[in-house]
Amino acid sequence: MFLRIALLAQTVAVLVQAVTAGLLLSTPGGRTAHSATAIGVVVTVLLHLVAALLTRQRSSILPAVGMLAMTVVQVALGMAHMKAFHVPLGVLMFGVSLVRLNQVWSVGRAKTASA
Repeated sequence: MFLRIALLAQTVAVLVQAVTAGLLLSTPGGRTAHSATAIGVVVTVLLHLVAALLTRQRSSILPAVGMLAMTVVQVALGMAHMKAFHVPLGVLMFGVSLVRLNQVWSVGRAKTASA
């Protein structure tokens, strides 16, 4: 259950990060919002990693470590203003987070249905 909540929070944080990226391009205060939500993404990705480690399942831990690696690279690219790589990686992160969220929720539904 904790893993599902952590993944949901991570997915929402990455989506909000995309929204603030639009604000970054269109409003003067967008940079502050985008920076603040970047911290939220880092926190939720770390929460996801902790939840995955608590499951003690390699199938949960490896994607969480991968997401953390992408997040570190994403922050570095953003700070270096490398938009050509920063934007596509952000889209990839959102897609990976959605796929992983779907996998975890599907497994939970299958366990509930069989019980």
